[in-house]
Amino acid sequence: MAVRDLDDYPWDAVAPFAARARVHPGGIVDLSIGSPVDPTPEVVAAALRDATDAHAYPQTVGTAALRSAITAWYGRRRAVPGLSVDEVLPTVGSKELVALLPLLMDLGPGDIVVHPRAAYPTYEVGAKLVGATPLAADDPAQWPAGTRLVWLNTPGNPDGRVLGVDELRAAVTRARDLGAVIVSDECYAELGWDGPWADAPIPSILDPRVVGQDRRDVLSVYSLSKQSNLAGYRAAFLAGDADLVSRLLTARKHLGLMLPGPVQSAMTAALADDTHVAAQRERYRARREVLRPALVAAGFRIDHSEGGLYLWATEGVDAWKTMDRLADLGILAGPGHFYGAHFPEHVRFSLTATDERIRAAAQRLAPTS
Repeated sequence: MAVRDLDDYPWDAVAPFAARARVHPGGIVDLSIGSPVDPTPEVVAAALRDATDAHAYPQTVGTAALRSAITAWYGRRRAVPGLSVDEVLPTVGSKELVALLPLLMDLGPGDIVVHPRAAYPTYEVGAKLVGATPLAADDPAQWPAGTRLVWLNTPGNPDGRVLGVDELRAAVTRARDLGAVIVSDECYAELGWDGPWADAPIPSILDPRVVGQDRRDVLSVYSLSKQSNLAGYRAAFLAGDADLVSRLLTARKHLGLMLPGPVQSAMTAALADDTHVAAQRERYRARREVLRPALVAAGFRIDHSEGGLYLWATEGVDAWKTMDRLADLGILAGPGHFYGAHFPEHVRFSLTATDERIRAAAQRLAPTS
């Protein structure tokens, strides 16, 4: 498959609904895209400003300070002790890594790339780009021979599903039986809400309870876009199998995939400061506590959504019909059709809107007598 053969960008189909929502007397409430609206933390912005004398080329591998900050963060926040700087690598946001990993792994026709049934579409795009076969399957028993790459996403986008230690361990075991690399996209891991995740940290695939000390063919991917409001910085990283990290580093050097020096400094500051992360988490918690009951009262069923940045909801009709109704209320969401073929009646509501806009959505959703 060539780049010219890629499907049209799916969000273009939402434009007519957005146009209708914008003419609502109270303005649009855009809950469609998970793009942060809150300010970049000052500790991060200050680090960026202090690093603007960036006259030399940055290192693809990342500065020593950044790599040390990543390893320390995994130990402190993800219960993954003992990572070395050779087991981590910064990336230009996480989306480029998701899209390019099949290419960087030299996958192609005949190879299978497994991803979740409710999935961020870039997992499938990355497979198709190299001629590999994408397969949506959550049950490891359904992963076939020929699988070379497995994507997990926990908490999931769009569905907020969280995988526990036992589920992660079963996935790693199956991937190794198949000789596949397994990668867990964990960029919402600081946002656990319901069930055990209301009080306990969401586990990483690199947690010793999952892999012991054997990180062979296992990677964790993380982004600072959500926890630190750094979507515009394109600040992310991966960690895991040192041999695989080394091979990816070599390929990325050849392709010039390097983070700007000031961004590396900003990431280092962000990873060392937990205070702003806790504050942002509470903002999202408060918005969720307004929006979730409003959706339920309006006739929606919320599925999963125990973690992450979204509410995965259905009112039992085709998602485009729901989008139509929401547009009349001045609300824009994301149709389930964008996240695979298995959830045509779901829509995704993002928590990345201001407090005022979330309250406006709740008021508009309120049943009328």
